[in-house]
Amino acid sequence: MMGGCTKCQKICGILMLLAGIAFLLQNLNIWNFWNLNWWTVAFLLMGIGGIASANCKDCQKMCK
Repeated sequence: MMGGCTKCQKICGILMLLAGIAFLLQNLNIWNFWNLNWWTVAFLLMGIGGIASANCKDCQKMCK
């Protein structure tokens, strides 16, 4: 996930930022609609990033 192309790194960074903002809003009791733990979201984001980079042609070129 972190060793991919710049496009995949940017997408993963944006997803992590959005998850961080959502958890910040939950901690501040502004947006409290879910009951997810941070590690569940982290594993989901790592899985999405891994699947995305496995299907990215630029990441595949970098691995070879």
